[in-house]
Amino acid sequence: MLGEILSAFEFMDAVCMQLVGRHLHLASPVQESPFYVLIETSGSNAGHDAEKLGHFLEHVLGSGLVTDGTMATDQRKVKMLWALRERITEALSWDGYVYKYDLSLPVERLYDIVTDLRARLGPHAKHVVGYGHLGDGNLHLNVTAEAFSPSLLAALEPHVYEWTAGQQGSVSAEHGVGFRKRDVLGYSKPPGALQLMQQLKALLDPKGILNPYKTLPSQA
Repeated sequence: MLGEILSAFEFMDAVCMQLVGRHLHLASPVQESPFYVLIETSGSNAGHDAEKLGHFLEHVLGSGLVTDGTMATDQRKVKMLWALRERITEALSWDGYVYKYDLSLPVERLYDIVTDLRARLGPHAKHVVGYGHLGDGNLHLNVTAEAFSPSLLAALEPHVYEWTAGQQGSVSAEHGVGFRKRDVLGYSKPPGALQLMQQLKALLDPKGILNPYKTLPSQA
């Protein structure tokens, strides 16, 4: 309904909102809910944009999809709302050691891995949260614990990557592959694709001097 004026469609779960409140003392302007979304529009015609947004809000409030909401037009409130989403990472760092995963999944299955991990990890994790870019199917899956634990890491990996592969998702979304995920790229790409990537790399960069040691697996 918002079409060409939609510029952001973010989501966070209830635990994220609780953590930014507890650790950063940020107050939520809406009533408690299992999930929260932050929608931003940015068009070129203020009258047209306001009309579209008004129709959208009327529709979602009337349909029962939304239980509460607030709207910001002045920059102070806009920044306050964005802080609730953008400072989640900071709040998680105050909560303990953080295991982070940046996944791309089908939107209809986006949150299922969060509930799966809560059941799988039980009391071994402090919190399992999900937030991210709903419009892109990009989930930031984060697990906090009191300290790093090899047994907790073993319960997470390769399970998270196998679960993602089962949904035909990607083990890396907006933050790229880099050093850390290059050897799990096979969960997202078939062997033939990895081999072709290696061949293209060798053709274009035979001395391996362009962005070395990143992206491609150690073994094709």
